[in-house]
Amino acid sequence: MIRHATAVWNGSGKEGSGHLTTASTVLNQTQYSFVSRFESGIGTNPEELIAAAHAGCFAMKLSFVLGAAGFTPESLETKCEITFENGALTKSHLILTAKVPGIDAEKFQECVKDAEQNCPISKLLGSGLAISSEANLV
Repeated sequence: MIRHATAVWNGSGKEGSGHLTTASTVLNQTQYSFVSRFESGIGTNPEELIAAAHAGCFAMKLSFVLGAAGFTPESLETKCEITFENGALTKSHLILTAKVPGIDAEKFQECVKDAEQNCPISKLLGSGLAISSEANLV
């Protein structure tokens, strides 16, 4: 399976702008710029997209891990905070709030750690990025 996206950039790094389009068109000429990346301008940025990918991948992997352990999650809400410092990604921190009927805290944390370490995006990022998580069972 191959997935793809296209980035178009026009102009200089600081004054220019661009747009991103995915094959599914979920992103369809979505704006990004220096201001949306380093300040708080309108549009997206690569770090936000990595955070979305990591949160989504982790939640889906955790669902599979929980299923293999005999539990069906009612809900898994994951926020991912990507730290971008001095021109480099340095950390990805996953924050989970979960409803998983019948699971005890120890087994839940074991499943969370498994998903944190083994989701495909964690594996990709883990080569040079600190990955951490905190998980709350409600």
